Amino acid sequence: MSRKRIVAGNWKMNMTPAETVAFIAKLKPEVDGAETDVVMCVPAIDIVPAITASRGTNIVIGAQNMHYEESGAYTGEISPSMLVDAGVKCVILGHSERREYNHETDDMLNKKLKKAFEHGLTPILCCGETLKQREMDITGDFIRMQLKSDLAGISEIDVQNMVIAYEPIWAIGTGETATAEQAEEVCGLIRNCIEEMYDEDTAEMVRIIYGGSVNAGNAAQLFSQPDIDGGLIGGASLKPEFAKIVNC
Repeated sequence: MSRKRIVAGNWKMNMTPAETVAFIAKLKPEVDGAETDVVMCVPAIDIVPAITASRGTNIVIGAQNMHYEESGAYTGEISPSMLVDAGVKCVILGHSERREYNHETDDMLNKKLKKAFEHGLTPILCCGETLKQREMDITGDFIRMQLKSDLAGISEIDVQNMVIAYEPIWAIGTGETATAEQAEEVCGLIRNCIEEMYDEDTAEMVRIIYGGSVNAGNAAQLFSQPDIDGGLIGGASLKPEFAKIVNC
């Protein structure tokens, strides 16, 4: 079964609105006609200018977080209806930085996933192990636990239309990158877990991507693996080399 590739940039807490508009203006001709889905997940303040700047192009704008409530006394949060009204198409959920710094639990992420699907947003769900967990040889057990907790009660139809990003925590922003073989092994494990939870068709349809110090030099080898359908790109998504990663 053929799965369309996806390359998503995660800008994290970078780029002002003015810088966003300028960056997208330069990026547009570089990724025009790309055979992969091109997504930029930008800071909340950049969402509206990014959507305006990318209108009429193949660049899709995503968010980096979302609350599971529609509205209420949640200072600093953004609701799914706000994202949809602004024109956002997808949202990163469960990034390790938010799990660690913002104490996001699997129960909370399960609520966020259900709310994202309810609003027609495509979640990019992150999972991944620490260096200690890898050294203890419990990578598979830990990621299975994350997936089974985060996807509890979610239908196979919804899972087929989401994206799962394997991001080993030890490789995020460190310059360390999992080898293509290491990344493929865990992405294959994720696909097997989805098959165990749902069925073979669902496992074959869900897009699984790799994130963790991906750059123009290693992207082609990573993306050539059978179970890796693209990448979630951090630091390199803020640079001109992002277009090279998209087109590799």
